[in-house]
Amino acid sequence: MDATHHKEGRGPLNPGRRMVLAGLLSASAAALIPWALAEPVASAEQGAFLGVSAMLVGRQVLDPVLARRLYEALVAQDAAFPANVRALLALINAQGLQAAGLQEALDALDALDSAQSPLAALPRQIASAWYLGIVGTGEAAVCVAYEQALNAAVVADVLKPPTYSYGAYGSWARKPI
Repeated sequence: MDATHHKEGRGPLNPGRRMVLAGLLSASAAALIPWALAEPVASAEQGAFLGVSAMLVGRQVLDPVLARRLYEALVAQDAAFPANVRALLALINAQGLQAAGLQEALDALDALDSAQSPLAALPRQIASAWYLGIVGTGEAAVCVAYEQALNAAVVADVLKPPTYSYGAYGSWARKPI
């Protein structure tokens, strides 16, 4: 038997096939790398926020400037936010949670624990911040982004959200009747 055949006699070795298989294996492994975590961050807490954000919004690449601004606004409203995000990321990694079932799993954990878990509200806070560009609610709400918010970016190929008010200057400040 010549050197181009397997010992079991299955046929000739095909170096091209092996190269394609190796390439596919490399590509699938590269798809598992959280590219958002490769962005420069100031701290481990901010890195955890970026990792959780990438998972929740389903994007591998997030605007680092907007990420920093959203993170700072979220921390300004809740000093425990960094620790809670790290705890959420640890829980996601420990249980292998995916974005689709994350909120359901957190709500189930929250129902088992008699104390209200701060982790259950985090996915909604983070996703809302990225998609709406607004951090907080009611009087404490802060607009961090408008045009750069993901709700505008998702439809940008078809719709162009206005970057201005259609009314007279300051008309948006009056409360509706």
